[in-house]
Amino acid sequence: MSEITEATTQGRLRRLNLITLLPVVAVGGVLLVTLDAESWSDAVVLGLGVVAALVAFVSWAAGSLTRVAVPCLVLTAGVWLFGALVAGSGKAVFGLSIVGPLVVPRLRRHRGAAAVTLVAYVAVVGAARFLMTDDDPRDVLIRYVIVPAGVTAIVTGLMFPNKRFYDVVHELEESRRHEAELAVVRERMRFASDLHDIQGHTLHVVKLKVALAQKLVHRDPGRAGQELREIYSLVSDTITQTKELVYAQRRLNLPAELENAKNLFEAAGIKVHIRRVACTDSHVGELLGQVLRETTTNILRHAQAREVRITLSESGISIVNDGVPDKPLPELSGLAVLEQRVVDNGGKLTVDQKNGHFLTAADFPSPGPEAQEAR
Repeated sequence: MSEITEATTQGRLRRLNLITLLPVVAVGGVLLVTLDAESWSDAVVLGLGVVAALVAFVSWAAGSLTRVAVPCLVLTAGVWLFGALVAGSGKAVFGLSIVGPLVVPRLRRHRGAAAVTLVAYVAVVGAARFLMTDDDPRDVLIRYVIVPAGVTAIVTGLMFPNKRFYDVVHELEESRRHEAELAVVRERMRFASDLHDIQGHTLHVVKLKVALAQKLVHRDPGRAGQELREIYSLVSDTITQTKELVYAQRRLNLPAELENAKNLFEAAGIKVHIRRVACTDSHVGELLGQVLRETTTNILRHAQAREVRITLSESGISIVNDGVPDKPLPELSGLAVLEQRVVDNGGKLTVDQKNGHFLTAADFPSPGPEAQEAR
């Protein structure tokens, strides 16, 4: 969960940029080569600049721009130099106007100075065109200096807030991860509190009864034996309650578990939608509460959910969450234990993973009229 993967919001945004903008960049590059290349050598050099721009853009969308930043930057800078001084192509700045703005905002220091240097380089190389041609100075100034430097400056300026936007998204994801971890810690604390409630009081009572039995063992052996039998019974009951707690079989209150799950999900930044098809039968409410508790823990620990939908019926519950990675989930041993418990009580536990969603559902046969009258 702590790793930044393609399932994160940041990864989805980058993929969206890749899908929407890459075709535009590719078509623009092809048009550049087609319209401005006057020879095969010009086409090859200008084409290299377009390829470098596409490689840098794809790497940026994948979050791995650092590996190709320097070679792409050097290559596109050379293409612009060739285009301005040799090929006579003002559009040769295309590659540099894409790679430069992608690289500069990602620098750790001196980003402002790097942006100024990038625009200045474009302007100086374009101005050098005056030394290579007798064309109209105004035309040269517009085609090789003002337009290339202006486009590069504008795109670079737009990429700075874009970089800040991705930083904010990353910070929000980190915050959400910490909230989810905190929710799991709270759940563990609640478990520890339940365990303390079960064993703390029992151990204190056992201590007092043992002390009393020691005093009575010679004066009143019968009473001492009774105290020891009570200690034995008390310890046996505590062992049973502890096992029930460990395997999520302790009596649970479904409305309380529903409220607790809602609070945990909201604390982790997950939207919760609760739908009640019918009033839940009290006979199966405890088991449904166990299913909800175990599923809540699994979602917080193993998924990157943004939304959870909980549906309650008279004798069943369905929990669907998104944010499931496209790989096999780790073994959910808690659900395996719970499945046996549900089956033992005549129900059915269903788990299913499909299209990035995970379903956990428990269903019990609807109680017949005779069972309802008995209750």
